[in-house]
Amino acid sequence: MRTLTTDYIVIGAGAMGMAFTDALIDHADVHVTIVDRRHAPSGHWVDAYPFVRLHQASLFYGVASTMLGTGAIQQHGPEAGLQERAGMSEIRAYYDNIMERRFVASGKVTFLSGSEYRADGAANVVTSRVSGEQVQVDVRRRVVDAAYIAPTIPATLPPPFDVAQDARVIAVGELAAIAEGASSYVIVGSGKTATDAIVWLLGNGVVSERIVWVRPRDPWMLNRAVVQPDPAVFVGLGADTFAAAAESTTLDEMFLRLEDAGAMLRIDRNVLPTMARTPTLAVWELDLLRTIENVVRKGHIRRVDRGELVFDDGSVPIAPDALIVHCAAAGLQHPPVVPIWAQDRIRLQTIRAGFPCFNAALAGYVEATRDDDTERNRLCPPNVYPNSLTEFTRMQFRGALATATFGAEPDISTWANQCTINPSRIDPARRDEPAVKAALARVAAYRESGLKRMAEFTNERLPS
Repeated sequence: MRTLTTDYIVIGAGAMGMAFTDALIDHADVHVTIVDRRHAPSGHWVDAYPFVRLHQASLFYGVASTMLGTGAIQQHGPEAGLQERAGMSEIRAYYDNIMERRFVASGKVTFLSGSEYRADGAANVVTSRVSGEQVQVDVRRRVVDAAYIAPTIPATLPPPFDVAQDARVIAVGELAAIAEGASSYVIVGSGKTATDAIVWLLGNGVVSERIVWVRPRDPWMLNRAVVQPDPAVFVGLGADTFAAAAESTTLDEMFLRLEDAGAMLRIDRNVLPTMARTPTLAVWELDLLRTIENVVRKGHIRRVDRGELVFDDGSVPIAPDALIVHCAAAGLQHPPVVPIWAQDRIRLQTIRAGFPCFNAALAGYVEATRDDDTERNRLCPPNVYPNSLTEFTRMQFRGALATATFGAEPDISTWANQCTINPSRIDPARRDEPAVKAALARVAAYRESGLKRMAEFTNERLPS
Protein backbone atom coordinates (compact mmCIF):
# COMPACT_ATOMS: atom_id res chain seq x y z
CA MET A 1 0.00 0.00 0.00
CA ARG A 2 1.48 3.33 -1.03
CA THR A 3 1.35 6.35 1.27
CA LEU A 4 0.37 9.94 0.55
CA THR A 5 0.83 12.82 2.99
CA THR A 6 -1.46 15.84 3.00
CA ASP A 7 -2.71 18.57 5.33
CA TYR A 8 -6.42 17.96 4.68
CA ILE A 9 -8.40 15.15 3.17
CA VAL A 10 -11.76 16.34 1.81
CA ILE A 11 -14.35 13.61 1.30
CA GLY A 12 -16.48 14.64 -1.65
CA ALA A 13 -15.79 16.76 -4.75
CA GLY A 14 -19.31 18.17 -4.92
CA ALA A 15 -20.31 21.80 -4.54
CA MET A 16 -19.50 22.03 -0.82
CA GLY A 17 -16.18 20.18 -0.99
CA MET A 18 -15.04 22.32 -3.91
CA ALA A 19 -16.10 25.60 -2.29
CA PHE A 20 -14.43 24.73 1.03
CA THR A 21 -11.18 23.72 -0.69
CA ASP A 22 -11.14 26.83 -2.88
CA ALA A 23 -11.42 29.20 0.09
CA LEU A 24 -8.97 27.18 2.19
CA ILE A 25 -6.13 27.12 -0.34
CA ASP A 26 -6.70 30.80 -1.11
CA HIS A 27 -6.09 31.80 2.51
CA ALA A 28 -3.71 29.15 3.87
CA ASP A 29 -0.49 27.54 2.65
CA VAL A 30 -1.74 23.96 2.74
CA HIS A 31 -2.11 20.84 0.64
CA VAL A 32 -5.51 19.21 0.20
CA THR A 33 -6.38 15.74 -1.06
CA ILE A 34 -9.94 15.43 -2.40
CA VAL A 35 -11.53 11.99 -2.65
CA ASP A 36 -14.70 11.21 -4.57
CA ARG A 37 -16.34 7.96 -5.57
CA ARG A 38 -17.38 9.50 -8.90
CA HIS A 39 -14.98 9.76 -11.82
CA ALA A 40 -15.16 13.56 -12.03
CA PRO A 41 -15.81 16.57 -9.77
CA SER A 42 -19.21 18.27 -9.35
CA GLY A 43 -20.91 15.69 -7.13
CA HIS A 44 -24.51 14.88 -7.99
CA TRP A 45 -24.27 16.91 -11.22
CA VAL A 46 -22.40 13.94 -12.73
CA ASP A 47 -25.62 11.91 -12.45
CA ALA A 48 -28.20 14.69 -12.86
CA TYR A 49 -31.01 14.62 -15.42
CA PRO A 50 -29.96 16.27 -18.69
CA PHE A 51 -32.54 19.08 -18.69
CA VAL A 52 -31.78 20.26 -15.15
CA ARG A 53 -30.76 23.86 -14.51
CA LEU A 54 -29.75 25.65 -11.37
CA HIS A 55 -32.84 26.93 -9.60
CA GLN A 56 -30.82 29.92 -8.40
CA ALA A 57 -28.70 32.49 -10.19
CA SER A 58 -25.38 31.13 -11.47
CA LEU A 59 -23.59 33.86 -9.50
CA PHE A 60 -24.68 32.21 -6.25
CA TYR A 61 -23.15 28.84 -7.16
CA GLY A 62 -19.64 27.44 -7.43
CA VAL A 63 -16.47 28.57 -5.70
CA ALA A 64 -15.57 31.99 -4.36
CA SER A 65 -12.52 32.55 -6.56
CA THR A 66 -14.12 31.92 -9.96
CA MET A 67 -17.48 33.06 -11.27
CA LEU A 68 -19.82 30.49 -12.77
CA GLY A 69 -21.08 31.96 -16.02
CA THR A 70 -20.72 35.57 -17.07
CA GLY A 71 -23.01 37.33 -14.60
CA ALA A 72 -25.29 38.23 -17.50
CA ILE A 73 -28.93 39.19 -17.23
CA GLN A 74 -31.22 37.12 -19.44
CA GLN A 75 -32.38 39.23 -22.36
CA HIS A 76 -34.96 36.91 -23.91
CA GLY A 77 -37.51 34.32 -22.93
CA PRO A 78 -39.80 34.04 -19.92
CA GLU A 79 -37.04 35.01 -17.46
CA ALA A 80 -35.86 38.13 -19.23
CA GLY A 81 -34.51 40.51 -16.60
CA LEU A 82 -33.39 37.73 -14.24
CA GLN A 83 -29.86 36.41 -13.82
CA GLU A 84 -28.69 33.54 -16.01
CA ARG A 85 -28.97 29.97 -14.65
CA ALA A 86 -26.44 27.37 -15.70
CA GLY A 87 -27.41 23.93 -16.95
CA MET A 88 -25.78 20.58 -16.24
CA SER A 89 -23.15 20.64 -18.99
CA GLU A 90 -21.98 24.15 -18.08
CA ILE A 91 -21.77 23.26 -14.39
CA ARG A 92 -19.79 20.10 -15.03
CA ALA A 93 -17.38 21.94 -17.34
CA TYR A 94 -16.96 24.65 -14.71
CA TYR A 95 -16.02 22.17 -11.99
CA ASP A 96 -13.70 20.25 -14.34
CA ASN A 97 -11.93 23.52 -15.06
CA ILE A 98 -11.67 24.44 -11.36
CA MET A 99 -10.27 21.04 -10.46
CA GLU A 100 -7.72 20.76 -13.24
CA ARG A 101 -6.62 24.31 -13.94
CA ARG A 102 -6.98 25.88 -10.52
CA PHE A 103 -6.65 23.12 -7.94
CA VAL A 104 -4.40 20.41 -9.38
CA ALA A 105 -2.29 22.77 -11.53
CA SER A 106 -1.49 24.84 -8.43
CA GLY A 107 0.22 21.87 -6.79
CA LYS A 108 -1.93 22.46 -3.71
CA VAL A 109 -4.55 19.79 -4.46
CA THR A 110 -4.47 16.08 -5.30
CA PHE A 111 -7.67 14.57 -6.67
CA LEU A 112 -8.35 10.87 -6.13
CA SER A 113 -11.38 10.24 -8.32
CA GLY A 114 -13.35 7.03 -8.62
CA SER A 115 -12.28 6.13 -5.11
CA GLU A 116 -13.82 5.21 -1.77
CA TYR A 117 -12.65 6.63 1.55
CA ARG A 118 -12.74 4.77 4.84
CA ALA A 119 -11.30 5.40 8.28
CA ASP A 120 -9.38 2.36 9.52
CA GLY A 121 -8.74 3.21 13.14
CA ALA A 122 -6.41 6.18 13.05
CA ALA A 123 -5.53 5.54 9.41
CA ASN A 124 -7.25 7.03 6.37
CA VAL A 125 -7.48 4.56 3.50
CA VAL A 126 -8.57 5.37 -0.05
CA THR A 127 -9.40 2.50 -2.43
CA SER A 128 -9.73 2.89 -6.20
CA ARG A 129 -13.06 1.56 -7.44
CA VAL A 130 -11.40 0.73 -10.76
CA SER A 131 -8.07 -0.93 -9.89
CA GLY A 132 -8.61 -1.80 -6.25
CA GLU A 133 -5.33 -0.07 -5.37
CA GLN A 134 -5.23 1.24 -1.83
CA VAL A 135 -3.56 4.41 -0.64
CA GLN A 136 -2.96 5.28 3.00
CA VAL A 137 -3.36 9.02 3.43
CA ASP A 138 -1.47 10.53 6.35
CA VAL A 139 -3.35 13.70 7.33
CA ARG A 140 -1.38 16.37 9.15
CA ARG A 141 -4.38 18.54 10.06
CA ARG A 142 -8.00 17.62 9.39
CA VAL A 143 -10.41 15.22 7.76
CA VAL A 144 -13.28 17.14 6.13
CA ASP A 145 -16.61 15.44 5.51
CA ALA A 146 -18.00 17.40 2.57
CA ALA A 147 -20.69 14.77 1.96
CA TYR A 148 -22.43 15.07 5.33
CA ILE A 149 -25.54 16.64 3.76
CA ALA A 150 -24.82 15.52 0.18
CA PRO A 151 -28.02 15.18 -1.86
CA THR A 152 -29.66 11.96 -2.91
CA ILE A 153 -31.11 11.96 -6.42
CA PRO A 154 -33.39 9.61 -8.38
CA ALA A 155 -30.54 8.47 -10.65
CA THR A 156 -28.70 6.83 -7.77
CA LEU A 157 -31.64 5.49 -5.75
CA PRO A 158 -34.35 2.98 -6.56
CA PRO A 159 -37.96 4.19 -6.42
CA PRO A 160 -39.26 4.38 -2.82
CA PHE A 161 -42.12 2.01 -3.69
CA ASP A 162 -42.54 -1.53 -4.99
CA VAL A 163 -42.78 -1.97 -8.75
CA ALA A 164 -44.60 -4.81 -10.50
CA GLN A 165 -42.64 -6.56 -13.22
CA ASP A 166 -44.92 -5.31 -16.02
CA ALA A 167 -45.13 -1.67 -14.84
CA ARG A 168 -43.16 1.06 -16.61
CA VAL A 169 -41.10 3.04 -14.07
CA ILE A 170 -38.05 5.17 -14.83
CA ALA A 171 -35.89 7.67 -12.98
CA VAL A 172 -36.34 11.25 -14.15
CA GLY A 173 -32.89 11.24 -15.76
CA GLU A 174 -34.09 8.62 -18.26
CA LEU A 175 -37.05 10.71 -19.39
CA ALA A 176 -35.19 12.56 -22.15
CA ALA A 177 -33.90 9.28 -23.61
CA ILE A 178 -37.09 7.24 -23.85
CA ALA A 179 -37.51 5.45 -27.17
CA GLU A 180 -41.27 5.11 -26.92
CA GLY A 181 -43.72 7.59 -25.42
CA ALA A 182 -46.81 6.87 -23.37
CA SER A 183 -50.43 7.90 -23.40
CA SER A 184 -49.96 9.13 -19.82
CA TYR A 185 -47.02 10.30 -17.72
CA VAL A 186 -47.20 9.92 -13.94
CA ILE A 187 -44.84 12.30 -12.14
CA VAL A 188 -44.06 11.17 -8.59
CA GLY A 189 -42.72 13.82 -6.23
CA SER A 190 -43.50 17.20 -4.70
CA GLY A 191 -40.27 19.15 -5.17
CA LYS A 192 -38.09 20.83 -7.75
CA THR A 193 -37.27 17.65 -9.67
CA ALA A 194 -40.96 16.92 -10.21
CA THR A 195 -41.68 20.49 -11.32
CA ASP A 196 -38.73 20.35 -13.73
CA ALA A 197 -40.04 17.10 -15.23
CA ILE A 198 -43.50 18.53 -15.76
CA VAL A 199 -42.22 21.75 -17.31
CA TRP A 200 -39.98 19.70 -19.62
CA LEU A 201 -42.86 17.46 -20.71
CA LEU A 202 -45.12 20.43 -21.41
CA GLY A 203 -42.31 22.11 -23.32
CA ASN A 204 -41.93 19.01 -25.47
CA GLY A 205 -45.52 18.86 -26.61
CA VAL A 206 -47.14 16.65 -23.97
CA VAL A 207 -50.50 18.25 -23.19
CA SER A 208 -51.42 18.71 -19.54
CA GLU A 209 -54.30 16.21 -19.76
CA ARG A 210 -51.76 13.42 -20.29
CA ILE A 211 -49.90 14.20 -17.05
CA VAL A 212 -50.79 12.79 -13.63
CA TRP A 213 -49.00 14.41 -10.70
CA VAL A 214 -48.65 12.35 -7.52
CA ARG A 215 -47.98 15.11 -5.01
CA PRO A 216 -47.81 13.73 -1.45
CA ARG A 217 -47.43 17.26 -0.05
CA ASP A 218 -47.93 20.69 -1.50
CA PRO A 219 -44.81 22.86 -1.40
CA TRP A 220 -44.09 26.50 -0.75
CA MET A 221 -41.40 27.71 -3.16
CA LEU A 222 -39.44 30.94 -3.30
CA ASN A 223 -40.21 33.30 -6.15
CA ARG A 224 -37.06 33.31 -8.28
CA ALA A 225 -37.56 37.00 -9.05
CA VAL A 226 -36.69 37.93 -5.45
CA VAL A 227 -33.69 35.58 -5.11
CA GLN A 228 -31.39 37.66 -7.27
CA PRO A 229 -27.85 39.08 -6.85
CA ASP A 230 -29.15 42.61 -6.49
CA PRO A 231 -28.75 43.92 -2.93
CA ALA A 232 -31.98 45.90 -3.04
CA VAL A 233 -33.89 42.79 -4.11
CA PHE A 234 -32.22 40.22 -1.87
CA VAL A 235 -32.11 42.44 1.22
CA GLY A 236 -35.74 43.24 0.45
CA LEU A 237 -36.51 39.51 0.68
CA GLY A 238 -34.94 39.48 4.13
CA ALA A 239 -37.02 42.49 5.14
CA ASP A 240 -40.19 40.81 3.86
CA THR A 241 -39.35 37.68 5.86
CA PHE A 242 -38.82 39.57 9.12
CA ALA A 243 -41.95 41.66 8.54
CA ALA A 244 -44.11 38.63 7.73
CA ALA A 245 -42.98 36.89 10.90
CA ALA A 246 -43.43 39.99 13.08
CA GLU A 247 -46.99 40.57 11.87
CA SER A 248 -48.21 36.95 12.04
CA THR A 249 -49.71 34.84 14.80
CA THR A 250 -49.23 31.47 13.07
CA LEU A 251 -46.75 29.92 10.66
CA ASP A 252 -49.41 29.58 7.98
CA GLU A 253 -50.13 33.29 8.27
CA MET A 254 -46.43 34.09 7.96
CA PHE A 255 -46.18 32.17 4.68
CA LEU A 256 -49.39 33.70 3.36
CA ARG A 257 -47.97 37.15 4.08
CA LEU A 258 -44.81 36.16 2.19
CA GLU A 259 -47.04 35.09 -0.69
CA ASP A 260 -48.79 38.47 -0.63
CA ALA A 261 -45.37 40.16 -0.68
CA GLY A 262 -44.42 38.21 -3.82
CA ALA A 263 -41.73 36.20 -2.05
CA MET A 264 -43.43 32.79 -1.83
CA LEU A 265 -45.38 30.82 -4.43
CA ARG A 266 -47.74 27.86 -4.13
CA ILE A 267 -49.17 25.84 -6.95
CA ASP A 268 -52.74 25.48 -5.67
CA ARG A 269 -54.24 28.49 -3.92
CA ASN A 270 -56.91 26.25 -2.40
CA VAL A 271 -54.35 24.19 -0.47
CA LEU A 272 -52.14 25.31 2.40
CA PRO A 273 -48.70 23.74 1.78
CA THR A 274 -46.96 21.80 4.52
CA MET A 275 -43.64 21.46 2.70
CA ALA A 276 -41.10 24.31 2.66
CA ARG A 277 -37.60 23.74 1.40
CA THR A 278 -35.41 26.19 -0.53
CA PRO A 279 -35.96 25.81 -4.29
CA THR A 280 -37.02 28.75 -6.40
CA LEU A 281 -39.74 28.81 -9.01
CA ALA A 282 -40.45 31.34 -11.74
CA VAL A 283 -43.95 32.66 -12.34
CA TRP A 284 -43.94 31.28 -15.90
CA GLU A 285 -43.23 27.82 -14.48
CA LEU A 286 -45.98 28.27 -11.92
CA ASP A 287 -48.46 29.08 -14.69
CA LEU A 288 -47.54 25.84 -16.48
CA LEU A 289 -47.75 23.73 -13.32
CA ARG A 290 -51.24 25.07 -12.62
CA THR A 291 -52.46 23.55 -15.89
CA ILE A 292 -52.03 20.06 -14.39
CA GLU A 293 -55.49 19.19 -13.07
CA ASN A 294 -54.99 15.47 -12.40
CA VAL A 295 -53.23 15.77 -9.03
CA VAL A 296 -53.22 12.78 -6.68
CA ARG A 297 -53.01 13.65 -2.98
CA LYS A 298 -53.14 10.29 -1.24
CA GLY A 299 -49.72 10.34 0.42
CA HIS A 300 -46.82 8.22 -0.76
CA ILE A 301 -47.15 5.44 -3.32
CA ARG A 302 -46.59 1.98 -1.84
CA ARG A 303 -46.71 -0.07 -5.05
CA VAL A 304 -47.02 0.46 -8.79
CA ASP A 305 -48.89 -2.18 -10.75
CA ARG A 306 -49.65 -2.08 -14.44
CA GLY A 307 -52.67 0.22 -14.65
CA GLU A 308 -52.77 1.06 -10.94
CA LEU A 309 -51.08 3.12 -8.21
CA VAL A 310 -51.47 1.62 -4.74
CA PHE A 311 -51.51 3.79 -1.61
CA ASP A 312 -52.08 3.03 2.06
CA ASP A 313 -55.72 4.01 1.80
CA GLY A 314 -56.62 2.66 -1.59
CA SER A 315 -55.59 2.75 -5.22
CA VAL A 316 -55.82 5.02 -8.26
CA PRO A 317 -56.27 3.67 -11.80
CA ILE A 318 -53.85 4.82 -14.50
CA ALA A 319 -53.43 3.96 -18.18
CA PRO A 320 -51.99 0.47 -18.76
CA ASP A 321 -49.07 1.97 -20.70
CA ALA A 322 -48.52 4.86 -18.28
CA LEU A 323 -44.90 5.83 -17.72
CA ILE A 324 -44.20 6.48 -14.04
CA VAL A 325 -41.37 9.01 -13.60
CA HIS A 326 -39.59 8.69 -10.25
CA CYS A 327 -38.69 12.16 -8.92
CA ALA A 328 -39.01 11.23 -5.26
CA ALA A 329 -35.45 11.37 -3.88
CA ALA A 330 -34.95 13.40 -0.71
CA GLY A 331 -32.42 15.94 -2.05
CA LEU A 332 -30.09 17.35 0.59
CA GLN A 333 -29.87 15.05 3.58
CA HIS A 334 -31.09 15.75 7.12
CA PRO A 335 -28.49 14.15 9.40
CA PRO A 336 -28.18 15.31 13.02
CA VAL A 337 -27.09 18.93 13.35
CA VAL A 338 -23.68 18.76 15.04
CA PRO A 339 -20.84 21.24 15.54
CA ILE A 340 -19.02 21.74 12.24
CA TRP A 341 -15.62 21.46 13.91
CA ALA A 342 -15.27 18.32 16.02
CA GLN A 343 -12.26 16.44 17.31
CA ASP A 344 -12.46 13.72 14.68
CA ARG A 345 -13.34 15.81 11.61
CA ILE A 346 -14.96 18.87 10.07
CA ARG A 347 -18.54 18.16 8.96
CA LEU A 348 -19.68 20.74 6.44
CA GLN A 349 -23.22 22.01 6.95
CA THR A 350 -25.15 25.15 6.18
CA ILE A 351 -24.61 28.20 8.39
CA ARG A 352 -26.67 31.07 7.06
CA ALA A 353 -30.07 30.29 5.52
CA GLY A 354 -29.59 28.09 2.44
CA PHE A 355 -26.85 28.53 -0.20
CA PRO A 356 -24.52 25.60 0.54
CA CYS A 357 -21.68 26.92 -1.66
CA PHE A 358 -21.29 30.13 0.31
CA ASN A 359 -21.58 28.27 3.61
CA ALA A 360 -18.81 25.86 2.65
CA ALA A 361 -16.59 28.71 1.41
CA LEU A 362 -17.19 30.53 4.70
CA ALA A 363 -16.14 27.43 6.63
CA GLY A 364 -13.01 27.19 4.49
CA TYR A 365 -12.13 30.82 5.15
CA VAL A 366 -12.69 30.44 8.90
CA GLU A 367 -10.63 27.23 8.99
CA ALA A 368 -7.78 29.09 7.30
CA THR A 369 -7.91 32.25 9.42
CA ARG A 370 -8.80 31.03 12.93
CA ASP A 371 -6.83 28.55 15.03
CA ASP A 372 -9.32 27.60 17.75
CA ASP A 373 -12.24 25.25 17.17
CA THR A 374 -14.37 26.86 19.87
CA GLU A 375 -14.07 30.18 18.09
CA ARG A 376 -14.68 28.58 14.70
CA ASN A 377 -17.87 26.96 15.96
CA ARG A 378 -18.99 30.24 17.51
CA LEU A 379 -18.60 32.02 14.19
CA CYS A 380 -20.14 29.21 12.13
CA PRO A 381 -22.94 27.47 14.05
CA PRO A 382 -24.59 24.68 12.03
CA ASN A 383 -28.02 25.31 10.59
CA VAL A 384 -30.89 23.05 9.56
CA TYR A 385 -31.90 22.21 6.03
CA PRO A 386 -35.70 22.54 6.01
CA ASN A 387 -38.52 20.26 5.02
CA SER A 388 -41.46 21.87 6.82
CA LEU A 389 -42.74 25.36 7.64
CA THR A 390 -41.28 25.11 11.14
CA GLU A 391 -37.87 24.01 9.87
CA PHE A 392 -37.84 26.71 7.19
CA THR A 393 -38.52 29.33 9.85
CA ARG A 394 -35.89 27.80 12.14
CA MET A 395 -33.39 28.00 9.29
CA GLN A 396 -34.18 31.70 8.80
CA PHE A 397 -33.90 32.37 12.53
CA ARG A 398 -30.58 30.58 13.01
CA GLY A 399 -29.20 31.97 9.76
CA ALA A 400 -29.97 35.55 10.77
CA LEU A 401 -28.19 35.12 14.11
CA ALA A 402 -25.19 33.42 12.47
CA THR A 403 -24.91 36.14 9.82
CA ALA A 404 -24.81 38.79 12.54
CA THR A 405 -22.12 36.85 14.39
CA PHE A 406 -19.68 36.21 11.56
CA GLY A 407 -20.53 39.57 9.98
CA ALA A 408 -19.30 41.34 13.11
CA GLU A 409 -15.76 40.15 12.34
CA PRO A 410 -14.13 42.86 10.17
CA ASP A 411 -12.07 40.45 8.05
CA ILE A 412 -14.98 38.09 7.44
CA SER A 413 -17.25 41.01 6.59
CA THR A 414 -14.72 42.31 4.06
CA TRP A 415 -14.23 38.85 2.54
CA ALA A 416 -17.97 38.16 2.37
CA ASN A 417 -18.73 41.46 0.65
CA GLN A 418 -16.18 40.60 -2.03
CA CYS A 419 -17.46 37.03 -2.41
CA THR A 420 -19.69 36.66 -5.46
CA ILE A 421 -21.41 33.53 -4.16
CA ASN A 422 -22.57 35.39 -1.03
CA PRO A 423 -26.25 36.15 -1.77
CA SER A 424 -26.43 38.99 0.77
CA ARG A 425 -23.25 40.70 -0.42
CA ILE A 426 -23.50 44.46 -0.76
CA ASP A 427 -20.92 46.16 -2.92
CA PRO A 428 -19.77 49.25 -0.97
CA ALA A 429 -20.37 51.32 -4.10
CA ARG A 430 -24.09 50.44 -3.92
CA ARG A 431 -24.71 50.83 -0.20
CA ASP A 432 -25.91 54.43 -0.57
CA GLU A 433 -28.36 53.73 -3.38
CA PRO A 434 -31.89 54.75 -2.27
CA ALA A 435 -33.38 51.29 -2.93
CA VAL A 436 -30.64 49.54 -0.96
CA LYS A 437 -30.91 52.00 1.94
CA ALA A 438 -34.68 51.53 2.01
CA ALA A 439 -34.33 47.73 2.13
CA LEU A 440 -31.74 47.94 4.92
CA ALA A 441 -34.01 50.30 6.84
CA ARG A 442 -36.89 47.81 6.59
CA VAL A 443 -34.64 45.03 7.86
CA ALA A 444 -33.62 47.19 10.83
CA ALA A 445 -37.25 48.06 11.55
CA TYR A 446 -38.54 44.47 11.58
CA ARG A 447 -35.52 42.35 12.53
CA GLU A 448 -35.94 42.33 16.31
CA SER A 449 -39.70 41.74 16.32
CA GLY A 450 -39.41 39.25 13.46
CA LEU A 451 -36.77 37.19 15.25
CA LYS A 452 -38.81 37.23 18.44
CA ARG A 453 -41.84 35.81 16.65
CA MET A 454 -39.72 33.24 14.78
CA ALA A 455 -38.33 32.09 18.13
CA GLU A 456 -41.88 31.61 19.38
CA PHE A 457 -42.88 29.65 16.28
CA THR A 458 -39.88 27.30 16.49
CA ASN A 459 -39.10 27.06 20.23
CA GLU A 460 -35.70 28.61 19.61
CA ARG A 461 -34.00 30.93 22.07
CA LEU A 462 -32.96 34.46 21.39
CA PRO A 463 -29.46 35.33 22.64
CA SER A 464 -29.52 37.25 25.88
